Amino acid sequence: MKPSRSHGRQSVQASLKPRELMQPNPDYRDVWQARVITLFPELFPGVLGASLTGKALQDGLWQLHTHDLRQFGIGKHRNVDDTPAGGGAGMVMRADVVGPAIEAAQAHARGRWPILYMSPRGRRFDQAMARDLATCTGATMLCGRFEGVDERVIEHYKITEVSLGDFVMTGGELAAQAMIDATVRLLPGVLGNAESTVEESHSNGLLEHPQYTRPAVWEGREIPPVLMSGNHKEIAKWRHAQSVALTRARRPDLLKEEGEGS
Repeated sequence: MKPSRSHGRQSVQASLKPRELMQPNPDYRDVWQARVITLFPELFPGVLGASLTGKALQDGLWQLHTHDLRQFGIGKHRNVDDTPAGGGAGMVMRADVVGPAIEAAQAHARGRWPILYMSPRGRRFDQAMARDLATCTGATMLCGRFEGVDERVIEHYKITEVSLGDFVMTGGELAAQAMIDATVRLLPGVLGNAESTVEESHSNGLLEHPQYTRPAVWEGREIPPVLMSGNHKEIAKWRHAQSVALTRARRPDLLKEEGEGS
């Protein structure tokens, strides 16, 4: 009988709580993990369960665990929020709820394992951050709701606030899935062609060049002749020039120095 791919990889931790020998999502000590703290654990894996990230998850190349914030709620109704100190609209996620949830998630942390809070006031997420996260052993992501989380939690756990862009969403779950997707695809073995991550947009500070495939002529439009020439040096030169031109036109802020590609 062929042994399971997970054989010998499950980690062992001391715990005051009994844990089943056969878990639906066991901890593997040698794969990248995402731990998501959320009020809506049913939203995961969501899009992460499809395509390459889903296959990699099924193959054990990375792990996903959710921590239901409601389980750490206060009182009979499991309250997780309260009115903001000093008055104001909306509600704020309580420190005495979020703190224990973070502690539960971080009990599994090892090595370099950042805690990220999905926040519109945070640092802009980019490809460089995705590459850095892929070199960590894992990451814990706190998905905010309401008006945000008690600032003392952010300070106490030295949480890094991260934003997808200059807009506001109803919660951090979609942002967390986007960040996990961007990170997981950079893990070894997830993409079939390693060169894909080298040539794509933002990998070298530029937007990706245009792509073409068959048919050679479509709606009267031909594939650029250089791509059909077989001259790899000229093809590389053309692609770089196209990347520079596209970046200059659409994202000039990405150009590292004036006159690049001229």
